[in-house]
Amino acid sequence: MIYRFRVILDNDTEDDVFRDLEIRETDTLEDLHNIITQSFGFDGSEMASFYISNDQWDQGEEISLFDLSEDGSARLMNETAINDVVHEAQTKLIYIYDFLSMWTFYVELAEIVDEAEGFDYPNLMFVQGQVPDSAPERIFEAEDDDFDEFDNGLDVEDYNNLDFDENWN
Repeated sequence: MIYRFRVILDNDTEDDVFRDLEIRETDTLEDLHNIITQSFGFDGSEMASFYISNDQWDQGEEISLFDLSEDGSARLMNETAINDVVHEAQTKLIYIYDFLSMWTFYVELAEIVDEAEGFDYPNLMFVQGQVPDSAPERIFEAEDDDFDEFDNGLDVEDYNNLDFDENWN
């Protein structure tokens, strides 16, 4: 079977930048990584990872290009078949290329079709939009939960009532 993916660059502009790709279900995530980097014009020399995602695009388990873990237990792209992580019930991945620039892509399974004779896979089907010269700037924000770690009811100016003697080790 052939998996058709839409790979969308996460950017904050009005311009949609995406690529539609075809790849065999039994190919590895490293093969998918290679076609993504080629189709977006990257040389493929930077570190990259896929993350299993849910319908809300929450980042889950990492599958990396190289094992950088201390115990050698990282899940690797070249050892993971696409159909092991993507299928009808699990259709979304997040792909990050170049952890210094943080090129971030949403990878979604669009459809599963029969392999067509006379086609080479992986296959770039469609190109939309120009890739910017630099990665879109990432803004990391914490959820607002009105938590103030310093609001514990103590008056730090009132030294006589801080009970240092009672809690001193």
